[in-house]
Parts: sequence; C-alpha cells; structure tokens
Amino acid sequence: MIEHFTPREIEAMRPAGRFVADALAALREEVGVGTNLLEIDARATELIAAAGATSCYVDYHPSFGAMPFGKVICTSVNDAALHGLPFDYDLSDGDLLSLDFAVAVDGWVADSAVSFVVGQARDEDLRLIETTERALAAGIAAMRPGGKLGDVSAAIGEVCRGAGYAVNLQFGGHGVGRTMHGDPHVPNDGRAGRGLKLQPGLVIAIEPWLLAGTDRIFTDADGWTLRSADGSRAAHSEHTVALTADGPLVLTQAS
Repeated sequence: MIEHFTPREIEAMRPAGRFVADALAALREEVGVGTNLLEIDARATELIAAAGATSCYVDYHPSFGAMPFGKVICTSVNDAALHGLPFDYDLSDGDLLSLDFAVAVDGWVADSAVSFVVGQARDEDLRLIETTERALAAGIAAMRPGGKLGDVSAAIGEVCRGAGYAVNLQFGGHGVGRTMHGDPHVPNDGRAGRGLKLQPGLVIAIEPWLLAGTDRIFTDADGWTLRSADGSRAAHSEHTVALTADGPLVLTQAS
C-alpha cells in the first residue's frame, strides 16, 4: 500500500532525517585510511544509542538476505554496490566507500547514503560518485505535485546514461514512513509521464547507484553484499524526500 502523510506527520519525520544526515556527516569526517569497517559499525551504534534512535538494519531480513543483517550500517567498499555487510577490513588509501544508514526516531524512519574516497582519489571514482549525486539531484527536482513517478526515474536515468553508465533496475528507491522499505518502488530509469501520480504527502527514498563497467551484480558469499559482476567500482547516493504542496523537501539534508 502506498501511504501519503499529513504535513504534521512529515514535520514529525524531520528529527529522523536530521539525525541520519548528521550521523553520516560525522562518520564521513571520522573515517580515514586504516579505519576498520567494524569500527564504523560500532561508532554508528554509539550514535544511535546516544540519540535514543532504533536501527532499521539489525533485524532486517528480506527475502534476498541470507539471514538478519545483524549490523546497523551498510559499508560497501570498491566493487560492493549495495548492502555491504561490515566485516574485519581496514580501509586502504584510495578505497571507494559507500555508507548506507537508516534509523527510526520516535517511530519515523529516514534513510540516506553517501559515497566518498578514502585517501587519494582516482578521477574515475570521483566521476562515478559525482554522477550519482547529479542523478539524485535530478530525481529530487523532478518530484513535483501533479507529475508522475516515471518523471523521477527518467530524470535519474537520463543523467546516468548521459554519463555513459548502464543502469541496473533490480534495486532502487522506495517508500519510507513508519517502515524502511515500502511502496512505491522507484526505479533508477524509466519513462517520463508514466506511473503513480505524485501527490503531496508521498515520502520516498531516491537512491541512484552505479557500477563503473557493467549493470550486472552478484551476491557475495556473506549472503548480503551485492558486488559488480566485472569487479568494477560502485557508488551510491540517497536521500529521503517528502513531497509537499510547494515541492520536494529533503529530510536527510545535513544541517
């Protein structure tokens, strides 16, 4: 079922969005060469506890996961595109890291992701990350009352394909509210003017993700981490966005 929320309910979602945004900003500042992925998860756990928030990931067990996720943050490194399960790995100079983080505050969920390079960056990695960020901005700008969900997908896809990347449609954005993953599914490519009519009160996570050399993925032996089929690097950008009568409101914008 696709939910639409009242202005008061959207206002109540703001603390969750602010916390997720500020936590990701803090983690990005703290992470460096030599940081262990398990340290990132431990630090995120501390932030959640201090805020009185609740992790959306620890007990998360959808059909595509081998077991409950068991950690509070996704840490996807290099060829890991999505759902990176933290493990005992020290980040090296030049690693491309994506952090995906979702929590509930007072029962309301916010979900966001950011990608960045640890240490010295390669130009091709920066271009990949920048493309996901531009695609995210384009998708948000296309989220207008009276439009269609396909407008959002088409805007994302145009940026990604225009930069020369193939787009995987297996995983994309989703509805957000009292739960982390709800309807509607938001593909990262599509046809403008098609699909769900966009009405104020809709809250979705928009999340372009790209692989440098392919659009094919496989599941790692850990049962969760999705990796590029050709070993090429991946990047992922995501915001939780509410549609108001005045247009899109990014709930996970850093303060």
